[in-house]
Amino acid sequence: MMKIAVIGTGYVGLVTGTCLAETGNIVTCVDIDVEKVQKLKSGVVPIYEPNLNNFFQRNISQKRLFFTTNLEEAVHDAQLIFLALPTPPGADGSADLSYILSVSNELGKIIKDYKVIIDKSTVPVGTAEKVTNVIKKNAKVDFDVVSNPEFLREGFAVNDFMKPERVVIGTSSDKARKLMEDLYQPFVRQGNPIIFMDEKSAELTKYAANSFLATKITFMNEIANYCEIIGANVDKVREGMGTDSRIGKRFLFPGIGYGGSCFPKDVKALKKAGNDVSHQFKIIDSVMKVNQNQKTSLVKKVKSYFGNDLKNKSFALWGLSFKPETDDIREAPALNIIEELLNAGAKIKAYDPEAMDNVRDLIGDKIKYFPNSFDALIGVDALLIATEWSAFRNPDFNQMKSVMKSPVIFDGRNLFSLESMVKENFFYQSIGRKVINNLNK
Repeated sequence: MMKIAVIGTGYVGLVTGTCLAETGNIVTCVDIDVEKVQKLKSGVVPIYEPNLNNFFQRNISQKRLFFTTNLEEAVHDAQLIFLALPTPPGADGSADLSYILSVSNELGKIIKDYKVIIDKSTVPVGTAEKVTNVIKKNAKVDFDVVSNPEFLREGFAVNDFMKPERVVIGTSSDKARKLMEDLYQPFVRQGNPIIFMDEKSAELTKYAANSFLATKITFMNEIANYCEIIGANVDKVREGMGTDSRIGKRFLFPGIGYGGSCFPKDVKALKKAGNDVSHQFKIIDSVMKVNQNQKTSLVKKVKSYFGNDLKNKSFALWGLSFKPETDDIREAPALNIIEELLNAGAKIKAYDPEAMDNVRDLIGDKIKYFPNSFDALIGVDALLIATEWSAFRNPDFNQMKSVMKSPVIFDGRNLFSLESMVKENFFYQSIGRKVINNLNK
C-alpha cells in the first residue's frame, strides 16, 4: 500500500486516482474547484465513463479515496504525487504548461521529504526537466520527476488503466524506478510490460502513438473518399488490409474524422514542437488538413442531395459526442456538422445518449434536443448519423419511415449494411461505399 496524491480531478486525474485506490492504495485527489470537490466528496462523479462510478463509490466507502482543495494536506504524507492537470493547446498548437508549472512551484515550497512527482498529463518533450527546475527553486529535500504518460481510451478508460497493454515510465533515477515498478505490478500480472526509458523518450512516446493512430484513421478516410469516386467498397478494402498482421484491424474504420481531447491536441502539439526545432512533420500537416475537411464531408453530401438549398430543411442528428460511450464533445465532428447546417439555414433535431447537456451548455438552444432517437426523426427531411452508439445500430426502419418526411439517411459512421438499405427502400449515403438510391431522386 502506498500513499498517493493526484493533483487535478479531470478525466485523467479522476480515473487515475480511482483505479490506484482500487488496488489498495490510499489516494487523495486535489482540485481548486471547491464546488467540484464537494460533489466528489458526496459521491457525485462529474464525467460519464463506464465502470468508473462502481469503483469510485467502493473506494470512497472503504476510505481509500479522498478529495480536498488543500494541496499541502494532500501531499504531506504522499510518496507519489501525480500531476494530472490540463495542458490546453494554444493558438499555435503548443501545449500550455502554466497549470503544471504553477503547481510545481508550490510543491517546491511544500514538500518536506523525498517525493516522486509524476507527469501524468500529456506534455511536450522537455517538460520533466522544466518541472524539475521549477521545484528545485524552493525545495530543500531530494525529489525525482518521472514521466508516466496515460494511454486511456474514453469509453474504456477504467479497463485500460486496470489492464494496460503497457506502462511507459521515463526516469533516470533508480529509486523512483523501484517505487514506480512496485506501484504498477498489480496492473501487469497478465504479463504486459512496464517499459522504462529516459524522460524525453517517454514524453515523445505519447505524442508519437496518438499521432500515428490519427494518421491511420485519416489514411483510411482518404481511401474511403477515393472509393466513392471509383466505385469501390471501403468495407472490403478495410477487411483486406486489416487481416494483414503488419497493419492490424483497429483504427481502419472510415468516417467523418477524429475528435476528442487527445488526438487533435496531441497532433497539433507535435507539429508545433517540430516547428520549434526546425523539423517539419509533413505527414502530420496532411493529417490535420484532411481531418478538418473530413469533419464536414457529410454536409457536402447533404447539400448535393438537396441542390445546395438547405434553408428551412429539418434534419435529425444522431450522436453528438466524438465517439460512443462518452459524453465528451471536444473536437466532435457533430459540432462542425451543426455549425455548417445552421449557417445554411437548416433546423436540427438532435439526440445523444450522454452528450446533450454538454452541447446545450456550449451552444444553448440553437438546436432542439429530444429524449430519444425516434422522437428526433418526426417530420425531418433526412437523418444524419455522427456517432456510432450501439443503440443506433438496429433501429426499426419501418417505424423510422413512418415519421420521417423522406426516408433519407446520411451515415457518417457506416452503421448500416448496404443490403439492408436496399431492402428497406431508403436513400442511403455513407462513407466510401456506393449510394443506395431507391427514391429515384
